[in-house]
Amino acid sequence: MQYPVHDFDHEGHEVARRKNKTIHCEGYPSCLKHATLYNPDSMQLKIEKLIYGGDGLARLPRDERGPGKSVFIPFVLEGEQVEATLVENKPGFARARLEAIVESSLARIQPGCPYFQRCGGCHYQHTSYENQLAIKAAILRETLKRTAKVELPCELQIHSSPEWNYRNRTRLKVQTAPEFALGYYKFRSHELLPIMECPISSPLVNRAIEALWSKGHSGEFPETVREIELFADHSDSTLLLEIYCLTGASAQAAEQACEALRQLFSKIEGVVAFEQPRAGQLAEPKKLGSAGDDSFRYEVGELGYRVSAGAFFQVNRFLSHVLVKTVTQAASGQVALDLYAGGGLFSQVLAKSFPQVIAVESSQTSQSDLRHNVPPEVKAVRATTEQFLGKAWGPRPDFIVADPPRGGLGENVVRNLVKLSAPHIAYVSCDPSTLARDLRTLVSSGYRIEGAHLIDLFPQTFHIESVFHLVR
Repeated sequence: MQYPVHDFDHEGHEVARRKNKTIHCEGYPSCLKHATLYNPDSMQLKIEKLIYGGDGLARLPRDERGPGKSVFIPFVLEGEQVEATLVENKPGFARARLEAIVESSLARIQPGCPYFQRCGGCHYQHTSYENQLAIKAAILRETLKRTAKVELPCELQIHSSPEWNYRNRTRLKVQTAPEFALGYYKFRSHELLPIMECPISSPLVNRAIEALWSKGHSGEFPETVREIELFADHSDSTLLLEIYCLTGASAQAAEQACEALRQLFSKIEGVVAFEQPRAGQLAEPKKLGSAGDDSFRYEVGELGYRVSAGAFFQVNRFLSHVLVKTVTQAASGQVALDLYAGGGLFSQVLAKSFPQVIAVESSQTSQSDLRHNVPPEVKAVRATTEQFLGKAWGPRPDFIVADPPRGGLGENVVRNLVKLSAPHIAYVSCDPSTLARDLRTLVSSGYRIEGAHLIDLFPQTFHIESVFHLVR
């Protein structure tokens, strides 16, 4: 039996997709009746496993040059037999489009979002949440074994999240002509997919999406706005909006856009306008104007944080306190070092246990929040971690938190961390590949893994957040 892959026609009706064929169907199980459809350009493949990035791994048939190369297929599950069509064929690998599920996994379920497979935001909605966690745990373990040559010496502790409505922040593309539209990019494209809701975003964020559509349909949406980011506070009762305007937009036009969107509804505490960053731009975007407040208070457990527009903050509104506790609960000593400190999520907690805390952050916006959020005895340093560690700065730390961006720590930072010889490092990672690369050096330099945690900050997606405690 085949399960055709669902798609949508130009009127939004769910259909079963085949090359040169469009057959309306009423629901996932009823699509079984279309199992006999044939696509001459497709092939049947067996999914060996899922890999980081959301794809399934299969092998093309063996030929005279040897074993078939790897082919990556999205929206599949381990063990499934699928019908797929090649869309990219490189010397070392290929990519394919899923056409139908021939033999389905028992873990396959009906997706919970009408835009799944068309939207590029989610990757695992077609499987149960329990299986999502198992997939991520397997990928994390395998990546460590393959790249770092590390077998976990301890249990991988898994911290689950509510599956839906967990995101406190979402960023949407805006189209004002020829007609208004609001949404995300389509899967693996830069083409806008209009969306009316986002089931992984908070209820307040979804209310704001509805209100934005209403304003757009009335012809009152500011034409200069190209992107809008909605950020809800800890209680999902207040919103802070960031809008990104056309390059070269005037301050007056930006201010007018802020004022117009500030009136969207009463839950909006403030709107801040930035110039839309150019591709590859590393500097923080230029601020153009604002209406109302340019920051709000976000509570994590018993502590409160000022978070400004343009500053980074964790997006899972249910697990921030779990992340903080997992990172800091075993920390002790006299001196703590918080690298990539952001707005002080960890520094504020560490200040309760350590007489001396040094927090390092390079972003001007986040560093301003950091200084506001931590007590006076915390030394807040504006610098990149590499710059800071490259200089002699004081006594050896007893505990180091490192929460780098997706690129990880890198060779220079790892080398300087090893020189510090801190007895305890907590490494917070959002990418298992760069984590494994850095752990390989740290472990070979005398550190051992004492604790390993997978904290699922991003259900329905392939993203993996982890915390590793290293001691020597």
